[in-house]
Amino acid sequence: MRQTLLITFITLLLGGISNNGNAQGCVAIRSTGGVCTMSQDQQLDTLTKWELNVNNRYFKSFRHFVGTKEQKQRVELGTEVVNHSYTMDITPTYHLNKWWSFSLDVPILANTRSSLYEHDGKSRHETHSFGVGDIRLTAYTWLWDPTKMPRGNVQVGLGIKLPTGDYNYQDFFYKNDSTRLLGPVDQSIQLGDGGTGITFEMNAFYSFTEKLSTYANVYYLANPREQNGTSTSRGGTTSQSSILYETSTMSVPDQYMLRAGANYTVNSFLFTLGVRDECLPVHDLIGGSGGFRRPGFIISIEPGINYSFKKFDLYAYVPVALERNRTQSVPDKIKTAMTGVYSQGDAAFADYTVNIGFTKRF
Repeated sequence: MRQTLLITFITLLLGGISNNGNAQGCVAIRSTGGVCTMSQDQQLDTLTKWELNVNNRYFKSFRHFVGTKEQKQRVELGTEVVNHSYTMDITPTYHLNKWWSFSLDVPILANTRSSLYEHDGKSRHETHSFGVGDIRLTAYTWLWDPTKMPRGNVQVGLGIKLPTGDYNYQDFFYKNDSTRLLGPVDQSIQLGDGGTGITFEMNAFYSFTEKLSTYANVYYLANPREQNGTSTSRGGTTSQSSILYETSTMSVPDQYMLRAGANYTVNSFLFTLGVRDECLPVHDLIGGSGGFRRPGFIISIEPGINYSFKKFDLYAYVPVALERNRTQSVPDKIKTAMTGVYSQGDAAFADYTVNIGFTKRF
């Protein structure tokens, strides 16, 4: 029963918000891989050594915000940027013993982005990206002996995110019937961020009864590298304003996510309801915060359902946005200080995200 109650921890912790300092573009919630997959009631002599989690994540971002104010005219005029983003995270986990486990997250991404302003400014065209993203390796341990703490425990994880995803992925931008420029696609659909990052996680649960429990997840990715050198000019000439306001190259931002909620078990089904906060902060924890990014956050209500049978767990989670906020970036602040006029760029957010996946224990 406790294994069913803990199925929430099999759900993937999925990323922060990919951002830049321009007044155009969109916020993509980038995948950051799996969390704890170790079930609390596994005993040392019956421990499942291997688990495989496969999570499929999709969202469509198209609603533009400046701060918390939606720019509804963008959709009405047909000038909105539309991102279709799909990520499949493949995460094998090895359980060394009842205390320790190790996970390897391999994301595969497929993105499509359509806009006017990136092309000729008159007609809508698309750019694409496909490939492996940034791979992450994480070690987890329980703070208390799982056999002595069956009703509640806390697990912590420390990991490394490698810059395996292409952070200078290029496609063609339409300028006219005879001219197309090859250049880096927007940061929101780049396969990686170009940084070697350090990740910290904390996963906690407490079971009030066999049917009712609570959960909490914390994830933070610290990227010490400030900028990755990828141009934001989309194959064109770098503008003087982008140099002046320090948006000519892409930033390597931090990101974090918080989740908390309750689970209720009915036979083989587990129903969950929680709150999810995904954020790309304005300032990084380590290193500089300059470059092209769109900081912001999304607060969502997150319903979900899990079904367990034999050694399989199936799940679906659909976070629905309650609040979306495109905050003022470092380049926005630089421009405000130089011009004396308050500057804050916009970004496009999704209404909801779909997460569907399974876990197989071996």
